[in-house]
Amino acid sequence: MTTQPQDACSGRIDFASFPGDGVAVVFGAGGGIGGALVEVLRASDRFAHVVAFSRRSSPSIDLLEEASLEAAAVFAAGQGELRLVIDATGFLHDAGQGPEKTWRQLDAARLAKAFALNATGPALIMKHVLPRLPRQGKAVFATLSARVGSIGDNRIGGWYAYRASKAALNQLVRTAAIELGRRAPEALCLALHPGTVATPLSAPFASGLMVHTPAAAARNLLAVIDVLGAEATGGFYDWRGQSVPW
Repeated sequence: MTTQPQDACSGRIDFASFPGDGVAVVFGAGGGIGGALVEVLRASDRFAHVVAFSRRSSPSIDLLEEASLEAAAVFAAGQGELRLVIDATGFLHDAGQGPEKTWRQLDAARLAKAFALNATGPALIMKHVLPRLPRQGKAVFATLSARVGSIGDNRIGGWYAYRASKAALNQLVRTAAIELGRRAPEALCLALHPGTVATPLSAPFASGLMVHTPAAAARNLLAVIDVLGAEATGGFYDWRGQSVPW
């Protein structure tokens, strides 16, 4: 499926597909894309409240602490109807861990860390958010996946932990979407690929690629979310609204 989002970079998004006066939530608001998503959402008058969660917010979140994710979901739902929830968290590298170039670099602890942050954490957000989405009207949960998590599109190998953990995330989204559809037929559960974005996560690997600013990436993703209908639930889409192979 290919959608035709408006030219998101040209201006404000009106979110006309959403009922008014709901709540929009961003998990991972401390990151480049997450912070930009919050700014775009707050510039809109569609949502009565925009709630931003990070390690420094109140309440704060930690993907490795389920209780913090549950508390965040409870807090957000207390502000009104949850119409849009975006998980903008993700882990690719840090000072002690980078993408593997060969199977010789595979390490159990590093694999476990990637899965904990890229799959288990988002799954636990879904656990506590999806039951709180309204039963009627458009509501969306979207999580940031990555094209390198596509099994069908993998032609160069490498990046074992990141690829596999994002592929796991995609399966979790697909599975949760089926269950969500039984409860809330107009709701969507989505995996989104933002493209390569000028953030610390992508910076070491962006040479020669089309790179989006966080602001442009946020507008692109939100424009796609705005045009997708209930039939798109469980799908994996890129920043242009094009379906990404599993």
